[in-house]
Amino acid sequence: MAKKITQAQRIRDYFTKNPGKTAPEAAKAMGLKYQVVYMVKRNMDKKKAEPKQWKLVHVSTSDNSIEAAMANELPVTMHEPKSDPVNHPAHYKVGGIETIDFIEAKQLNYNLGNVVKYITRADHKGNRLEDLEKARWYLDREIGNLSEKLATQSI
Repeated sequence: MAKKITQAQRIRDYFTKNPGKTAPEAAKAMGLKYQVVYMVKRNMDKKKAEPKQWKLVHVSTSDNSIEAAMANELPVTMHEPKSDPVNHPAHYKVGGIETIDFIEAKQLNYNLGNVVKYITRADHKGNRLEDLEKARWYLDREIGNLSEKLATQSI
């Protein structure tokens, strides 16, 4: 069953095909009231004037396909941030916060900072297993340092 085209959509289609026409001309050509055509045209002009808003989204589905997400017919806008491999690498910006900002905000030491760094980039940099093993190495080192410190305090 075909979806019924609304009056507003017909007006938008008319202005898309006839961009130079005014609201009174469109109203006369379509046999509609001027006020209705004027409101639709005003909304169209308003949307054109608004700057495009990009929002960074991460689409995750059970089968990792964009088709599954789009099946919900939800508006999904994706924007790939420009990569600055030295100052702001893309694999550290996933999720909307740079890893270094999180590490500094939490005042993590070198070892724990590296644990966070390797975990957050594991799925985005290349070799996931290697990054997780590096994270474990730094975590084991931090646990060893803490255990050693606690052992010397109890003596």
